[in-house]
Amino acid sequence: MDLRNRKIDKDVFMASRAEVLSQWPTGKRVDLEEAVAFHKSLPEHKIFSSKLIQAKKAKKTLIQPRAGVPLLQDHIKLLTYLQDQGEADLLPTTIDSYTRQNRYQEAQIGIEESIRQSKSMLNGFPAVNHGVDACRSIIDSLNVPVQVRHGTPDARLLAEICCAGGFTSFEGGGISYNIPYAKNVSLEVTIRDWQYVDRLAGLYEEMGVSINREPFGPLTGTLVPPCISHAVAIIESLLAAEQGVKNISVGYGQCGNLIQDVAAIRSLEELTEEYLKKYGYDDVVVTTVLHQWMGGFPQDEAKAFGVISWGSVAGALAQATKIIVKTPHEAMGIPTMEANAEGLRCTKQVISMLADQPLNNAQVAAEMEIIKAETKCILDKCFELGEGDIAVGTVAAFQTGVLDIPFAPSRYNAGKLLPARDNEGAIRILTPGNVPLSKELLDFNTAKIQERARQEKRAASFQMVIDDVYAIGKGRLVGRP
Repeated sequence: MDLRNRKIDKDVFMASRAEVLSQWPTGKRVDLEEAVAFHKSLPEHKIFSSKLIQAKKAKKTLIQPRAGVPLLQDHIKLLTYLQDQGEADLLPTTIDSYTRQNRYQEAQIGIEESIRQSKSMLNGFPAVNHGVDACRSIIDSLNVPVQVRHGTPDARLLAEICCAGGFTSFEGGGISYNIPYAKNVSLEVTIRDWQYVDRLAGLYEEMGVSINREPFGPLTGTLVPPCISHAVAIIESLLAAEQGVKNISVGYGQCGNLIQDVAAIRSLEELTEEYLKKYGYDDVVVTTVLHQWMGGFPQDEAKAFGVISWGSVAGALAQATKIIVKTPHEAMGIPTMEANAEGLRCTKQVISMLADQPLNNAQVAAEMEIIKAETKCILDKCFELGEGDIAVGTVAAFQTGVLDIPFAPSRYNAGKLLPARDNEGAIRILTPGNVPLSKELLDFNTAKIQERARQEKRAASFQMVIDDVYAIGKGRLVGRP
């Protein structure tokens, strides 16, 4: 089947669905109509889309951690602790690495080893192996909505199990869970596979159950200019909306400059709504997600709390619908549940203090205009390359470097765009590669980086990029020499 941004015919979908559900024995348990009935039995306070819509209307910022362990009862214990002691508004189920690569047999061995050794031998919850009923026991045990977070290029079976299991939000997309995560997986394949996931969510929607979908905003999480992550988020939103998704959360990874971060979140929401309406998707609810700093963290816990608090400030002042919270153990690996809860409470405290203090000034407005103009240059070229079809245009955009994600491992990514911070710590474009910004926008980026170069009395170069990558872990925002 040729790749197109077209709604998958239901008969075609059902034919491929039989094959997907046969990939692991737990797929036999999936029954769409019975799953819809389970969802309809859930109280509203357990439904992700409902809680997001309420928060958006109230201009309230919700908090959500990352968390997942391999054994069911341990996972429920962890999430219950984060709900009760961490005061989380929303909860995750983070999926293990074997499941993300569709290596279910190895995930099964990980479960068995975790039982045998009485400790976690996987870095997340293997939902496919545990199956529908185990997933439902998670939902039944908690009092807040739960989302599946993972990193899976082919998430079709995972989506089937988790949606049937009662999860009301599913993260990821054909670009954001391929280019930053995989080396050799073609974009055509992952866009098709994620069209399946979105068509599944669309089927639930048609049957009266709203599944929230969230493209993964931070991408590589390393100095990603807002226009790049915005373009990807908007493309994945358009692809999802075509398949019938009605509730979409677009995300952005904190970069560290407060003005730019606030402008990025606000412009992302406005641009996503603008493009959805432009292409005929008038009934999609758009909410926003700020991911706290995704790069290197200080090893010192007190300094780590400073980084967490700064992310909380950005999300609160931008009035993001949701903040994905980090922990003071980020530099040391998988956090304890106590550290995870501490990061949540720290974030909630900052949000509460800033709840009535929106940041509205000329600098934010000016930065929003820059981000919007840069993003539109990229998106409009993607549509041009696809002759109006954004799925086709996206593949062509990566082939030509029009879309280029910094530091991504994929061989389908050009890797020519280089970002660096300006003198105030905002992310700018040092080397554009083939990203099609206007001359005015390129001159703006160059001038901003040159201003820093003069301040530091050195040439703008790759060394500047390296210094910026490690700066926050060393206690700075800008990588000064």
